[in-house]
Amino acid sequence: MGEGGKDDYEPSENKSAVRRFFSRESSPNKKVPKICGTNFPLSILFIIVNEFCERFSYYGMKTVLTLYFLNYLHWDENMSTTIYHAFSGLCYFTPLIGAPIADAWLGKFNTIFWLSILYVIGHVVKSVGAIPTIGNSDLHVALSVIGLVAIAIGTGGIKPCVSAFGGDQFEEEHAKERGKFFSIFYLSINAGSLISTFVTPVLRGGVQCFGGDCYALAFGVPAALMFVALIVFVGGSGMYKKYPPQGNILASVFKCIGFAIKNRWNHRSKQFPKREHWLDWATEKHPKKLITEVKMVTKVLFLYIPLPMFWALFDQQGSRWTLQATRMNSDFKAFVIQPDQIQILNPLLILALIPVFDLGIYPLFRLCKLNLKSIPRMTIGMILAAVAFAVAAVVEIQINKTNPAVPKAGESYLQVINFAQGDVTIGVGQNPEYATPQQDIANFKDPEYVKLIVTDTQEIRVTGGVSCPGIYLDVKTTNTLVVDSNGFCKLILDKNEKPSNGLAAVRFINMLQVKVENITIEKETLNVDINGTSEYFTQKRANATVKGRIGGKEYSIRLGLLDFGGAYTAVLRSMDDTKNEISAVVAEDVEANSFHVAWQVPQYFLLSAGEVMFSITGLEFSYSQAPASMKSVLQAGWLLTIAFGNVIVLIVAQAGTLEQWAEFFLFAALLIAVSVIFSIMGYFFVPVNPDDLLEEDEKVDEDVKKKIPEIFFEPNPYAIVEEKKTKI
Repeated sequence: MGEGGKDDYEPSENKSAVRRFFSRESSPNKKVPKICGTNFPLSILFIIVNEFCERFSYYGMKTVLTLYFLNYLHWDENMSTTIYHAFSGLCYFTPLIGAPIADAWLGKFNTIFWLSILYVIGHVVKSVGAIPTIGNSDLHVALSVIGLVAIAIGTGGIKPCVSAFGGDQFEEEHAKERGKFFSIFYLSINAGSLISTFVTPVLRGGVQCFGGDCYALAFGVPAALMFVALIVFVGGSGMYKKYPPQGNILASVFKCIGFAIKNRWNHRSKQFPKREHWLDWATEKHPKKLITEVKMVTKVLFLYIPLPMFWALFDQQGSRWTLQATRMNSDFKAFVIQPDQIQILNPLLILALIPVFDLGIYPLFRLCKLNLKSIPRMTIGMILAAVAFAVAAVVEIQINKTNPAVPKAGESYLQVINFAQGDVTIGVGQNPEYATPQQDIANFKDPEYVKLIVTDTQEIRVTGGVSCPGIYLDVKTTNTLVVDSNGFCKLILDKNEKPSNGLAAVRFINMLQVKVENITIEKETLNVDINGTSEYFTQKRANATVKGRIGGKEYSIRLGLLDFGGAYTAVLRSMDDTKNEISAVVAEDVEANSFHVAWQVPQYFLLSAGEVMFSITGLEFSYSQAPASMKSVLQAGWLLTIAFGNVIVLIVAQAGTLEQWAEFFLFAALLIAVSVIFSIMGYFFVPVNPDDLLEEDEKVDEDVKKKIPEIFFEPNPYAIVEEKKTKI
């Protein structure tokens, strides 16, 4: 057609655009724009921004996940830890789905595209499940599980593809730039993690929606960032090098291994000659090139066997270490952080430590003629992680010292809140009598618990202007006795443990002569009868003022600071009708968390330093040791070590036989033992350059061609087609 042939032009152009976008044809040799004249392809910017947004969405959601299980779905700590690590494990098992799809069917680009759509859907479903007004608790659990499964398939499916796809953008002669890319890639991961780890807890606890913490928003923002990640990735489509699918490489690997094992078993008698490698028993069915590549992959995978133990420790930042933070004081005076926000230390330290190691520590080692190669670096990283858990165990021991004392057999604890006109003396059984000073609103001092020897239920003796006949103290209990000159005398069983998840707990004793109604704490509303006592109710740490109604009139009740992990008794003493206030005396029954969360910094520092040496090195090592056709497979194998690490935590969490500090020491000891095994295995490991093998194969082929007549080689079919076209 001429210039006016518009009808013929546009459809073909549109078809070409669609084909280019979803093309599975190879474009490895295409000319790609570079960044400012360097050897860095411009396309990697899209990949790095995509990874930043995707990691923001993943870690942002995961940061609040444990507290979501505890506070929204109301699961206990062991159940929450189990589901958290089951989800984490699934995220790293699903690369076994993504790698074959990329290698055999869609290619890396299309695999990332379609699974990212599933990823976004999973985030949306998870966010909807966090809206309290939609359905009941069973529906919330169902939507949460469906969303988490979709997210796990999405994130796990693209994991082995994204880093390998980024590595594909570099020419082979630019291996140095490719190594720097992996460091930048890891920086983008931790930058996304850093920001989301700070932001999502603020969205959860700092924004109130539906009468409580806003988990729907905390999950919704990561969903939006994952959508942005998808858009950015698609935006760079025209610049990417897109290698074609290589066939179902993973299936070929399994078939090759399976046939080699079967063939060796079938020829196990001594009359058959031995072969140099057990995979050489596959030569009857599989090509030499495949066998050589499988040898490379299995060699590295064998080296990976000890690695899950590192991840078993590393991934407990979001579960056990977060739960540890809930039992600590996170008030920094200038600001207060949420227990789940302490996880921000890891990405923050990673961002600081990567340049320190790359520009300082590693060059310093080289100056001292100590060139740390991949395996020694990874071993040191494992040792640092083990030391981090030993430090975490020491921190746990110190936290336990702040827990309230638990009465043993033959013991009880008693504190006395005395509002009488003078001091009173308390006696129980054969215990020495002790005096308690008068308490008043103007000069109130927290009473102290006294340990009493109580071999049986015994009557409490009160003297000093107050009589409390018929009040008995039971064995192995913790109690508060409230007395007043007007005849008020009440013994109350106390909470003898810290409120969970860093919350505060408060209860009310009504010494007014009227009933107080509609006291609202968080989502709970309670009424306290005359001389009545309420249950403990939990709320977030705050300088709390609550409202109550008396005879249809609303009064405010100032409770003061209800601190992390503290349990309080608020005694309602008097009311002021002119100010609409009820005066309350607040006693601290359980001491608030006093061991500061800053003591977690050393363990985070050691673990982060270990991660830099272990994870970044391992990621680059996995890429460098993989044949070109199996890079996604070996990346999937690397990620699979993380999955098995979470399985280890699952087993330990379900066993639940050890105290937390002992469990931390156990993990530290196991990782030290594993690091010794890994270093021994690494000593005998000989790294292979895939390019050298390729050159060797090509050399062999050339030698064969010289010895065999040319007629035996099949001509290029495309050359035949071109020849026929010319003749026609």
